[in-house]
Parts: sequence; C-alpha cells; structure tokens
Amino acid sequence: MKAKLIIALLCLLFLQQTYAQLPEVFLLSPKHMADKKAAYKKGDSKVVSDVTAVVKSADEFLTAKPASVMEKALTPPSGSKHDYMSMAPYFWPDPAKADGLPYIRKDGQRNPEIKKIVDHELLSNLDNKCKYLSLAYYFTGDEKYAAKVNELLKVWFLDAETKMNPNLNYAQAVRGVNDGRGIGIIETRSLANIADWMGLLAGSKSFTKQNLAAIKDWYKQYLTWMTTSKNGKDEHNAKNNHGTHYDTQVVSFALFTGNTAMAKQVLEDSRKRIATQIEPDGEQKLELERTNALGYSSMNLDGWINMSELGDRAGVNLWDYTTADGRGIRKALDWLLPYALDQKPFTYQQITPYSKDELYHVLLLSAQKYHEPAYSKAAESMRKKDKFYLEDLLYN
Repeated sequence: MKAKLIIALLCLLFLQQTYAQLPEVFLLSPKHMADKKAAYKKGDSKVVSDVTAVVKSADEFLTAKPASVMEKALTPPSGSKHDYMSMAPYFWPDPAKADGLPYIRKDGQRNPEIKKIVDHELLSNLDNKCKYLSLAYYFTGDEKYAAKVNELLKVWFLDAETKMNPNLNYAQAVRGVNDGRGIGIIETRSLANIADWMGLLAGSKSFTKQNLAAIKDWYKQYLTWMTTSKNGKDEHNAKNNHGTHYDTQVVSFALFTGNTAMAKQVLEDSRKRIATQIEPDGEQKLELERTNALGYSSMNLDGWINMSELGDRAGVNLWDYTTADGRGIRKALDWLLPYALDQKPFTYQQITPYSKDELYHVLLLSAQKYHEPAYSKAAESMRKKDKFYLEDLLYN
C-alpha cells in the first residue's frame, strides 16, 4: 500500500511538472509545443533539423534595429505619429476627377500608394522577428533571443518616445472619404500571434514579468478600444471574413489578458457567424463575391481554424458545431478543398495567382481534430522539401 501511494504521488508530481512546463499560448497548442520541446531535447532528427533552421533565421534578427510607428513619413489627422495609420489597399484615384478624389474601389487590385505608410509592414515584420526569436529561446534557452524580443517589444509597445497608441482610428483610410475605417482592424491580426510568441518566453530573465504585465495592459486598452469604439463596433458587425478575424483578435486578446469570460462569450456568439457565412453545402457566399474568391475563402476558413483553436483553450467546441441545416467549419473545408487542389474547375473570380499552400495550416490541424486521413494526404501532397518546416514544427 505504501509503495502504491509513493508511485501515485510521483505520478502526480510528474503531471504537475509537465503541466507547469506548458507554455501560455492560445493559437498554438500548449501540449504540442511542450511535446516538440521534449522531442528536441531527446534529439529527434526532424525536430532538431526544424529548430536548427529556426535558430538560423533568429540569428539574423539579433542585430535588427527596433521599429516603431514613428517611422512613417505621414502624420495621422490626430497630429500624433504614435497613432497607427494605413490606407485602404483596394482604392485608387478617380480618373474622372482632377484631384482623383474621392478614391474609388477596385476590389483585389492593390494600390502601390499604400506603401507610403509603413505601419502595417513594420507590425508584420515585428511579428515575424518575434516568431523566430521566441521559438529559438523556447527550444534552446539562450537568453540572447529573449533579450532581443524584449528590445523589439519595448520600442513598439512601451517606450514613451516610440510606442504605438492602443487604437486603430486611422487604419485603411479612403482618401476623400474618411480618415479610417473599422475594416482596418484586420491589420492587427499579427498581435494575436505576438501574444503567443511572448508566451514562449516564460522563465526568461531578459523578458521581465514587469514588461509582460505592461504589454498586457496595452492589450487590455486596445481590447477596450476594439469593443467600444465606432470602428471596433463596425468591424464587429462585418458579416464576412472581417467579422471572423475581428472575433479571433478579441478572443485571443481576452485570453492573453485573463478575461476568460469575454473570450467564452465571443466564441459562443461566433456560432451565429457560421450560419451567416457558410451555406449548407459549404460555400462561403460572402467570400465568393470577391474578385479573389478562392483566396478569400481560404483566408476566412483559416480564421475559423484559429477560432476553433482558441475555443479549445476556452472550452468552447467550434470544430464540431453545425447548424440544424448542416452548416459548419468542416463542411466549408470539404467544399473548398477540391478547388484548392485543382481537382475541380473554379467558376468564380480569382484575378491574382492562388497558392494552395494557403491551406496547409488548415489541413494539418483539421486532420488532427477530425482524424481524417484525406486531409493528411492533401497536406502531404503540398509538402515540399524544407518549405513547411516551420508549420510542421508548430502544428504537425
């Protein structure tokens, strides 16, 4: 009896230690990341190869200059460069007007003028740098990688001279029409990723608890802006992929800042979007109206996969949710897959080249959740040597 008690206590201690080692991530699976780290320490050849590639990229970012919203050449209407700013990508000067105003919409055709404002590009770059640096720290424990992430994040979020204000009042403005739109909120999707990259730095001496707490406070302020401002409410009411990616951000930020109740409520309410966005046969009608219908259908489906992963963290199952008439995430994937794989001719518009690689992440996670060999086979058909090493490390 005493021996059994000792064994039970040892097992409990082992489970507690294992649980304590799980990173605080939300779009990523904590257990998956912990398992990959254990495999790396054991010398698993595939994982070691993937991590080596990550570290190589991370090393290239160690000397990168921190970026901030202060670098843009233009100043927002507020008069402060601390406010994020961007222009609507699909709006162009009206050739019938001498001054080109107001701009007119050409869906799917990007106006190169948007590159004059660099905030969106710099935020995306921050996400990319933090990804490799945080993963390099997570697997190797080398503080130099965490220290660099700390430096990059302090400049973007915390330092008084350079920090971004927690709002998107001036995102995706249309010249001659408005100074910013709710649609612009889709440009901060990378903030959800960055929250996960911070979660991989737990235990680091370089990324302090004080800085993490300060950045979480920034996220809380931004979340408040998202849920109370006119632009935020407009995006919340968007019926297409913008609404999906809005919900993804709100849930991610709520979980990151400890507001589980908000996260659960948004996840439960998001089921109404499934009824609006996905037809009983799986078509995503609102995305099929676009000039890049295949790309937007894939993008929206990727948003739903992210929402489902977040649901797993909050105890809300979106993977298996279906409406009474059969609408659901899996139905949308089954409809889209033959077109993405060129097994059926796509009869809607796709005016720019489409890469089926966009569905790789979706297929990896769907194969695991639905235990469907066809999804694994489809993912395998996309795999090329070394092309998806990062996706494999994070999801496979």
